[in-house]
Amino acid sequence: METKKHDTRWLVSVALMAAIIIVLANTPLGMIQLPIIKATTVHIPVIIGAILLGPSAGAMLGAVFGVCSLISNTMAPTLLSFAFSPFMSTTGIPGALKAIWISVGCRVLIGVVAGWLWNFLQKMHVNNWIALPVVGFVGSMVNTISVMGSIYLLFAQQYAEAKEVGITAVWGLIMGTVTASGIPEAVAAAVLVTALGRALVQAFRKMNIGTGCAQTVR
Repeated sequence: METKKHDTRWLVSVALMAAIIIVLANTPLGMIQLPIIKATTVHIPVIIGAILLGPSAGAMLGAVFGVCSLISNTMAPTLLSFAFSPFMSTTGIPGALKAIWISVGCRVLIGVVAGWLWNFLQKMHVNNWIALPVVGFVGSMVNTISVMGSIYLLFAQQYAEAKEVGITAVWGLIMGTVTASGIPEAVAAAVLVTALGRALVQAFRKMNIGTGCAQTVR
């Protein structure tokens, strides 16, 4: 009975995190206005969910994030939606499969990497004041690097055409995005994951929910 109760609470917690992701993905709350660019916050619940509930929960939450991205790029297409929606593919089925990887697969990686890294840091007895921002920063950079790296590897020609530049300029544009958008987003993620995660880890530990329930909050 206790195991069933624990599983039910875990599932409810995952569902609540998924609901937060859906809300963020469909409202202005999913974006933070920085001095130069807007930074997304949709991946924050994915990272926090992975910390609180483990890599498997992180993978599921990342998939929710990815599906939201896929739907958004299908319903309200932008210049680069061909890289995120299989329905906007300009290269048939191969392009559609690539788009699914970028929109969903890369977002699943956020939760998996964040969950694994958190578990590793806990086993190494790293202080949570250090572990939380590290996981937040790395999780966010996984999002940026995997997405932009996949676009470069899988859609370089289409990206160049969409941006109306030569193929040789794509690498510079990709790195520019990683630097200008990815790093500020990662810093914001580190701050938010630390601010929210410390209290949540303690609360989930007291309720005996998730992978962090047996850990001591330091």
